[in-house]
Amino acid sequence: MEKKMPLFIVTGASGSGKSFVIGELRKILPEFDIFDPDQVVDFIGHDWELMRNIWLRVARGIAGSGRMTIICGTFMPWDVEKCADYDCFEHVYYLNLHCDKEARELRLRARDWSEEMIQDHKDFATWLVENADTAYTPPMPIVDTTHTDVAEVALQIKGWVQRYAGQVKF
Repeated sequence: MEKKMPLFIVTGASGSGKSFVIGELRKILPEFDIFDPDQVVDFIGHDWELMRNIWLRVARGIAGSGRMTIICGTFMPWDVEKCADYDCFEHVYYLNLHCDKEARELRLRARDWSEEMIQDHKDFATWLVENADTAYTPPMPIVDTTHTDVAEVALQIKGWVQRYAGQVKF
């Protein structure tokens, strides 16, 4: 039986910086495969259950080669636990990227989002912060991206990954 690898998910409400940090993460964590699930929406649409299953299957294949994966996307534990390949991982760890309401609003307005969608994501971001200690095991750390340079955000994510990655040499 192969050793199970951990899976790392950088989550957060829209506008928090998940996609933006990927380039920096790839520079400082070349030993990891790092993905933005939104990159395939044009091909498979907004079937989020299918999306999660595909990305966990990809991460499982990568783990079979002895490498670990970081997925930068809004995945919730109760949805990930339903995926066919969930049990193939030693553990799934979550980190939340967060920014203040004003920054989120500016970022989402730049994407031409509606007022209703912006408010929904502000509310979701608040929920993530309020439940980080109780809805996640271990408790989900929060990295504030409001005024933090993307390189510093990536370094904070790297520290979190290293804490749980076990015996992987960096």
